[in-house]
Amino acid sequence: MISKNTDKIFFSVIICTYNRANLLKRALNSLLKQTFSSWEVILIDDGSSDNTKEVVKPYLEKHKNFSYFYQENKGIAEARNFGLSIAKGKYCTFLDSDDEYCGNHLETRYRILSSNPNIDLLHGGVQIIGNEYVPDKNNPNKQIHLSECVIGGTFFVKTEVALALKGFLRQYSEDSDFYERAVKNGYITEKTDFKTYKYYRDTADSICNKMKK
Repeated sequence: MISKNTDKIFFSVIICTYNRANLLKRALNSLLKQTFSSWEVILIDDGSSDNTKEVVKPYLEKHKNFSYFYQENKGIAEARNFGLSIAKGKYCTFLDSDDEYCGNHLETRYRILSSNPNIDLLHGGVQIIGNEYVPDKNNPNKQIHLSECVIGGTFFVKTEVALALKGFLRQYSEDSDFYERAVKNGYITEKTDFKTYKYYRDTADSICNKMKK
């Protein structure tokens, strides 16, 4: 296991969840399998009414790098932004509560970012499980392939950059909006093809699936 010996946490993993207690363990367990160890988890419960808190409790008791915060339901953008505001890591990244990481996900990104410290935002490297098409942000009646999109769960962004951009500003297509503002403001972006983020497209309550209805 690779460990970064520094007082500074390298990655802050922000997980936002809402009534997904039945899926959350998959995401959390994938973090425990990581081959890189300098990370913290910031779990934002965005107003869940199910047993999310009970699911999370054993992880909080066993792992000091896990933290949990409950707030009234405000949506994905505000939940992520709260996570960004308290992150201790040099870089922030995300894990949707119905997705998971491959065991070497954080390690591969650490190797890229530590070798290329000029990169402000790294993205890409996703395995799509299920429907590979989503509604176009500009025309919800049109379906586009995910290869044409940037996927927020794969973002690794310098925390200072995320804060300078004022985080996420939209509830749908918040990822592309964030990315476009980063490019517009001159930040250096890079894409990786290491497909270590597992993006599950079979969750009925996902924003993309709701947009199709």
